[in-house]
Amino acid sequence: MESVKQGNSAITSSELVSALSMPLLFIILWSSGYIGGAVGLEYAEPFTMTLFRFGSAAVILLTIAVLLKAPWPKGMQLIHVAVVGLLIQAMQFGGLYSGMNLGVPAGVSALIVGTMPILTALGAGLFLGETVTGKQWSGLLLGVCGVALVVSEGLSFSSIDPMGYLFVVVALIGITSGTLYQKKFCQAMDLRTGGAIQLGIAALVMWLLASTNETMVVDWSFGFIASTAWLALMNSIGAISLMYLMLRKGKASTVASLFFLIPPTTAVMATIVLGDDFKVIEMVGFAVAVSGVYLATRSK
Repeated sequence: MESVKQGNSAITSSELVSALSMPLLFIILWSSGYIGGAVGLEYAEPFTMTLFRFGSAAVILLTIAVLLKAPWPKGMQLIHVAVVGLLIQAMQFGGLYSGMNLGVPAGVSALIVGTMPILTALGAGLFLGETVTGKQWSGLLLGVCGVALVVSEGLSFSSIDPMGYLFVVVALIGITSGTLYQKKFCQAMDLRTGGAIQLGIAALVMWLLASTNETMVVDWSFGFIASTAWLALMNSIGAISLMYLMLRKGKASTVASLFFLIPPTTAVMATIVLGDDFKVIEMVGFAVAVSGVYLATRSK
């Protein structure tokens, strides 16, 4: 098998392809969730739509786990897996949608959640013992600037219930703490059974939120079914699984830096799928974010 020399180690061609393709596929799948969500919201309220998204994904993974007789977590490992489900799935999306329901614009939400890589890098140093170099810190700050440029025209801070911002901060805390918790306690988690548990818990939380805040009326059209299927398969299962696999192999701060590319990639997808305009400022922001991620993922 062909190999590529890098320093004192040899990397096989298949390992190189995996190292490059996993982050790219993750960015595409995670970003596509925003497009699928925008379509799905035309047919159901936010918590209701997310309930079906999480519930469908949980049933799919549960079926696969049972058929393949995958190992189930036990004892403290089960608790750790459940905690990540509450943080990354329920807390993140519950907070985001609650904030949006109270009027927080998408641009403001993206900017707030866009600071996640910075907080993850700080947390990784404190709780995981990871070292972040000066060059990587420069990349993280550059990434935040890129996100700010991409969402700048959608920013508005007036006439919004302050609780809306609090809910978006809750979402930020959820994805950040969930990433760190997954890295520290759940690296050996079976993606089939662990994913089924996490999504099942998240679906239960979404049901509680939907049943108390929404009508739970669904327009069972092709658009809703297709968008829910995409969100369940590609985002809740595909993107999350890729994220967990990358966390097993790399630093939490490095994986988190990929989130800088989510807003600009979503902007490109929105142009292609939804017909939105892709503005010059978004192009500049995309370039700045890419530069930031490049620096943030360099180990030296």
